[in-house]
Amino acid sequence: MSSTIEYRGYIGNIEFSEEDEVFYGKVQGIRSLISYEGENAKDLINDFHTAVDDYLELCASRGTEPEKAYKGTFNIRISPELHKNAAIYAAEHKISLNSVVETALLGFMEKV
Repeated sequence: MSSTIEYRGYIGNIEFSEEDEVFYGKVQGIRSLISYEGENAKDLINDFHTAVDDYLELCASRGTEPEKAYKGTFNIRISPELHKNAAIYAAEHKISLNSVVETALLGFMEKV
């Protein structure tokens, strides 16, 4: 079973409350809170789609740009020593530090 769902470019997580006997979640990767729930998978998916559509309609009515999740930029926190070593590696290989991080992440994701 997947723990995420996707619609119109937005990714939502899936949780289950045993106490309330309901599935629920929220859209990931944006600051706006877009939440949804359902008593079963079909209801959860329908409410997720409705929540995303409502968010996009609200943005359109306000004339604001909807937030985009996962724009390709993020901050990371690593040790100063690793930062230094990665920067030296990048300089020695005439590539950007971003390329070093991207290559490392791609290699990691292939292994998981």
